[in-house]
Amino acid sequence: MVTADKTERLMKLLIMLLVQRHFVDKGRVRDALYPGLSDDAFEKKFERDKEELRSLGVPVEVGQIDPFFGDEPGYRIRADEFALPEIRLDADEASVVGLAGKVWEHARLAEATTEAVRKLAAQGVDVDPGALDLVQPRIGAEEPSFIAFWEATATRTPLAFDYGRTGEQPATRHLQPWGVVRFSGRWYVVGHDTDRDAERVFRLSRVVGEPRTDGEPGSFSVPEGTDVAATARRLAPSAPAEPAEVLVREGAGHGLRRMAEQVEPCVPGPDERSRWDRLVLARADLAGEVLAHGEDAYVVSPDSLRRDVVARLRAVVGEAS
Repeated sequence: MVTADKTERLMKLLIMLLVQRHFVDKGRVRDALYPGLSDDAFEKKFERDKEELRSLGVPVEVGQIDPFFGDEPGYRIRADEFALPEIRLDADEASVVGLAGKVWEHARLAEATTEAVRKLAAQGVDVDPGALDLVQPRIGAEEPSFIAFWEATATRTPLAFDYGRTGEQPATRHLQPWGVVRFSGRWYVVGHDTDRDAERVFRLSRVVGEPRTDGEPGSFSVPEGTDVAATARRLAPSAPAEPAEVLVREGAGHGLRRMAEQVEPCVPGPDERSRWDRLVLARADLAGEVLAHGEDAYVVSPDSLRRDVVARLRAVVGEAS
């Protein structure tokens, strides 16, 4: 099993810096997340973790805890900065939001959230748990293999997995995963295919069963200058564009609104007690995004999207019964 220590630590750090109302000093962060490390080891790990969060688009801010004494810096993530921008997401931004959402959903990291908030409160930090709403999932990542690939990219652990299209005999593939990205409405893992000695992308929905570790953590490095999102765009086949029409309840469905080509306010909807807006989106492979908004989103067209949403809902009901 791939360890999730780094993933959990990064999520805890994000949460700790997001929920507090003021700058948090380095000592409190160290006591909560990096106990037992030497001064040098802590400094190195803390700096790496901050830079990794920033590389994912998380605005880690540095400032003075006491305006009259400028000798001790503090750290925070402002909720208004993290919530921005209210714009249409491009592929890279959607990937970051989707990753954060899926990581949030994972049981181990839900426990990490509770622990991080508890430790901050115990240390006397004024926390704002409402800020956690910003990292709740709004882009689906329903593929069962998602967590295994995400953790393997964080720990640089090679994986072996069975892969094939529907109706085909799956073949075992061996990969050094560099990153997990969303492109054209689908999730892909990007990495070095050791069977072919070349960079490859694999669609997560075509992974059969659970990926298996195929080497030790830290046994490979991502080539310098690699842009996994650009690699996915270059190597992954693009799905034919098919527009979609979706109704969203007024004041809801913000993730879908960002993606919309056109918004028509206040149209008749499936629930006459609510006001609805009509969205036109450039593509129709949006089942995960629609389902993430629950009863606040309703698919009008195309039929293929409606069938996909209904099938996934029935699968959930079947699993729960």
